[in-house]
Amino acid sequence: MFKNNIVRTVASRIGVYALLIVTSLITIFPFFVCLITSFAPDKDVNAWPPKLIPSAFTLDNYVALFKRIPVGTQFMNSLIFAGGVTLFSIIFDALAAYALSRLDFRGRNVLLFTLIASMMIPYQALLIPTYRMLSSMGFIGHYNMVAMILPRMADVAGIFLLRQFFISLPRDLDNAARIDGANELRVFWSVVLPNAKQGIFTLALFNFMNNWNDLLWPLIITSKTQDRTLIAGLSLLNGSVGGAIPYGIMMAGSVIAAIPLVIIFSIVQKQFVEGVAMSGMKG
Repeated sequence: MFKNNIVRTVASRIGVYALLIVTSLITIFPFFVCLITSFAPDKDVNAWPPKLIPSAFTLDNYVALFKRIPVGTQFMNSLIFAGGVTLFSIIFDALAAYALSRLDFRGRNVLLFTLIASMMIPYQALLIPTYRMLSSMGFIGHYNMVAMILPRMADVAGIFLLRQFFISLPRDLDNAARIDGANELRVFWSVVLPNAKQGIFTLALFNFMNNWNDLLWPLIITSKTQDRTLIAGLSLLNGSVGGAIPYGIMMAGSVIAAIPLVIIFSIVQKQFVEGVAMSGMKG
């Protein structure tokens, strides 16, 4: 009986580990193909049947990429855009989430319901009104980076995510701080935020990743190559050589674009996992 339980336990663990390994390989495989293709010569990239391992490795795709688009400038544009949106959204989302979770005021539930209902409006439906509003304010063509960042300085999904963290914190912490003479801003800054670090890291990673990888919004706002983000700049390579798609060059650009996300996620992965696990603890 005891031996049978041990065998079943070992077999179960082996099955779980095997499933995890297979899932990990399936997940990693596209990134592996992207990396290998970026170092492959054109004859191997366009070969049929496709070659998983190229006959030779070359840096020609990276050299051609830097010649065709201003990679450094567009990389900095992506960094400013994604970093600026992340910074401002954390500030404004956290303030709104604090009000909706820790303060009692008339109409709070109605406001929360309205914000959540606004998430049902398709993002594409707001592109034209937003563009016309920014154009009437004089941002389009003159302050493109401001125009890209301004509409995303607050996000309903981020407000709701942080609200879930804030309401999971005991209200006794707020009351103790108020008894000591702290005002609401002090309570927010010194009590609530330090105890919601996982939520802040989670929101920051989501916002940075989504805006770094965004194509449509930077492509609409900008018209000059040097004003585009890296992802929007890579889209210009599609069919740029006699109508053919330069897969090797695009994969080289994709590898460069993925490097910041890999570095950031490797740094904050622990906080990110804890944040996702805690985000739905209390509603």
